[in-house]
Amino acid sequence: MPDFEPIIVTFACHYCAYGAADLAGVMRLQYPASIRIVKVPCTGRVDVHHILTAFEKGADGVIVAGCRIGDCHFQDGNVKATRRVQYAKKLLKEIGLDEERLDMYYMSSAEGARFAEVAAEMTEKIKNLGPNPLRKEARK
Repeated sequence: MPDFEPIIVTFACHYCAYGAADLAGVMRLQYPASIRIVKVPCTGRVDVHHILTAFEKGADGVIVAGCRIGDCHFQDGNVKATRRVQYAKKLLKEIGLDEERLDMYYMSSAEGARFAEVAAEMTEKIKNLGPNPLRKEARK
């Protein structure tokens, strides 16, 4: 699918992943335009409902990006998010969507290069999987 440009919703923690995305911009690092960032106070605030709604609305992939384990500003938000992402993956599998469309990443705000790397990696993975089958319905 040469013309396929995926839409990847990224729920980014204010303190770490969003800072890393901002740093990537300041460092003028290139990352795919397919990334749509939703800044959240903590990944612990990202619910399974948010993830599934992103897919329902046409996202081809979803990234939940938070602080490194042990560095959460709200103690264990990233641990809760990890559990929710695992649960959401099971739900995606049950409804016939490839669970690889969803992933959780951990990074500090000083890792702009890592954010750009994750964005490129996820974009490539989603391009190989093809468009979200629900996307056509969401665009009508």
